Amino acid sequence: MASLTSFLRRLYSKDTEHLHDLGLLYLRVCGALLLLYVHGLPKILHFSNELQRIEDPVHIGKGFSLCFSIFAEVICPLLIIAGVFVRVAALSVVCLLVVAMFLVHPDWSVAEGQFGWLFMIIFGTVLIAGAGRFSVNVKKL
Repeated sequence: MASLTSFLRRLYSKDTEHLHDLGLLYLRVCGALLLLYVHGLPKILHFSNELQRIEDPVHIGKGFSLCFSIFAEVICPLLIIAGVFVRVAALSVVCLLVVAMFLVHPDWSVAEGQFGWLFMIIFGTVLIAGAGRFSVNVKKL
């Protein structure tokens, strides 16, 4: 019971820096898991089908487009979860989302593209704020 009391006292103290780091951890892990599960894993599991249907909006080839998509939707979320190269990984995800929202689906309304916009908000925030203290490559003082 003392540890719960200590946790609650610390949670509601004036020193909320740890809450910011906890919030960043929650945001990056939940966002990365959702991206990985909904978009990344299906691309790996159904690679040949995805290769047939993927768009090539920047004319670099369907194979390269799919490989970059897999990188941004599988490798980058794993890096983001671990807290390794978080800003670089988030930048890759945001670049993929910008291409998807503005080049592949420019005709989508905000309602149709709401999940893409939410992903852009999540990973844009991670790109700006970084991983926080709860990450593998944080510098210990």
